[in-house]
Amino acid sequence: MRRLLSPLLSLMVVIGLGLGLGGCVTTGLPQAESSPWQPVPLATRSNPLAVAFADEHHGFLVGSNRLILETADGGASWEERALDLPVEENFRLISIDFDGQEGWIAGQPGLLLHSTDGGSNWSRLFLDTKLPGEPYLITALGRGRAELATNVGAIYDTSDGGNSWQARVEDAAGAVRELRRSPEGRYVSVSSLGNFFSTWDPGQATWQVHQRVSSQRLQSMGFQPDGALWMVARGAQLRFAPDPADPETWGKAIIPITNGYGYLDMAWDPQGSIWTGGGSGTLLVSDDGGASWRRDPVGEREPSNFTRIVFTADGKGFVLGERGSLLRWVG
Repeated sequence: MRRLLSPLLSLMVVIGLGLGLGGCVTTGLPQAESSPWQPVPLATRSNPLAVAFADEHHGFLVGSNRLILETADGGASWEERALDLPVEENFRLISIDFDGQEGWIAGQPGLLLHSTDGGSNWSRLFLDTKLPGEPYLITALGRGRAELATNVGAIYDTSDGGNSWQARVEDAAGAVRELRRSPEGRYVSVSSLGNFFSTWDPGQATWQVHQRVSSQRLQSMGFQPDGALWMVARGAQLRFAPDPADPETWGKAIIPITNGYGYLDMAWDPQGSIWTGGGSGTLLVSDDGGASWRRDPVGEREPSNFTRIVFTADGKGFVLGERGSLLRWVG
C-alpha cells in the first residue's frame, strides 16, 4: 500500500508545483475592451525620457542620444529638431519643462538649456563645475525662475534666468535612481540601490531618510493626486501611502500581475484611474483605486519597456517607452 501511495503522492506534488509555478507567470488579468491609447510612430530608436508643452498644441519630447522632437498638433505627430550642441558629446536630455513660453531642458553630462520664446531658440547655460551631481530634474516656475535638482539630490533655484543659482538644501541626498517633485514643491527620491527613500519639503534644511517597508528594493516613487506617496518595488509590488503628511505608513502590497516583468512608473489619468507600466509592454489600469486591474490591449502590442507615464495639467497623456516607443492619450 505504501509503495502504491508513494508514486501517487509524488505525482500530486509535481502537479501542485506545476500549478503553483504556473501562477507565478500568469497573465490572467482581464483585458480591457478598448484602449484610450494610440501608438505614435517616431523616426528614432532613441529612448524618450520627458515631454512638455509650451501651449495647447506646441511641445517637445526629449531623450537619449541628443533626442529632441517637436510637435505642433498636441503630440499627434513629431518632427526632429536640432540643437546647437558640440557634435562630439552624446548628451542625454533627461528633463524638460515650460511655464508659458519660458522653457528649460536639463541633460547629462552637465547640460542646461533655456528658452524664452516657447522653444524656438535655446541658449546653453554653463553650470558651476562644483555643482553636486548631474542635472536630473528641471521645473519652470515663471519668468526667469526655475528649480533644478541633481542626481545626488542637490536642489537649486534661480530668479534671473539661470545666471545665478541658490542652494535650497544644505546636504545632498546621495546618489539616487529616481527623483520626483510635487506641484507644491515637495520632493521624494529613491536611493541608487533602492534600499531606502528620502523626502524633502520646502523650508527643511536637509533630506529626511526613510527605510523601505519590505525586503523588496524600491524601483520608483512619486506623488498621488492628493499629495500622498506611491511606490513601485521589485517583485511587481505597488504600495500607496494613505496620509500625505506621513511617509512612514503604507498600505499592503498590491501585485496586480506576476508575468515576470516589474513596473517602472505610475500615474493618474484625468478621470482618476491609475495606470502602471513596465517591462515588455506591461500597461495596466485600475478604476477602483488599485483594488482590481485590467490589461491595456494597445500596450501589449508594443515591443517595448514602458519607463514613464505622463499626464499634463490640460489633460494630455503619454506613455514613454524604449527604442522610440510612444503612446498618446486619446481618451
